[in-house]
Amino acid sequence: MSADPVTLLLLRHAHVDGHRGDVPLTDRGHEQARLAGRWLARRGDDVAAVLYGGTRRTRETAAGLIEGLGQKRATEPLDSFALRNPDLYLGGDRVTMVSSAEAFAQQTFEMGAAEVASAPFFGEWLEHPERVGFWVSHPSPPGDDAATVARRMTAFARSLLDVPTWRGKTVVAVTHSPVLRSVGLDLTGADPGEPVHVHGYEFTVAPCSIVIDDVAPATSAPTTS
Repeated sequence: MSADPVTLLLLRHAHVDGHRGDVPLTDRGHEQARLAGRWLARRGDDVAAVLYGGTRRTRETAAGLIEGLGQKRATEPLDSFALRNPDLYLGGDRVTMVSSAEAFAQQTFEMGAAEVASAPFFGEWLEHPERVGFWVSHPSPPGDDAATVARRMTAFARSLLDVPTWRGKTVVAVTHSPVLRSVGLDLTGADPGEPVHVHGYEFTVAPCSIVIDDVAPATSAPTTS
């Protein structure tokens, strides 16, 4: 098996208008994704796969990256369960992070919006001005904490070496803000705050090591004078 490392680009999805459910990208977001793909093409990466984290916004970002990349080999984005938002539990069911009681209630078996708003953690989440930061710093959320998500992403990154044809190539993975903030907290010891859309971290994954650096794809059109 090749000893070459795998490069993982772990990126946030592109721009959306709010998080009140499984929302699509805005026109601005679609353009951001395409521009990031063009940046990647200029950089010269040999992209083996483009993965996304289950939601419409991550899938559309992945598709835009592929369009901008213009590389026929990576024709379809692949849904990776590892790239999902943190697992939280409410009313006996797993829920994803959203910004309204109604959107939470739609993910449960029996709860209404008023019951969600009175539930521990979730009532505070809905009232908090910086919700993801509230989760990152919470000592005991009802499900995954930031350390758990960071461990998941380390295991995910290491697993990319299991695919022989990915050695020496780049895997692009589109995920969500809480995942990236968990990685940043684990890397530096401090919550880095909300990542810029379609920015994140570059992992160089070798059999005995992982090196992580910030990565900032170009997501705005170059200006001309």
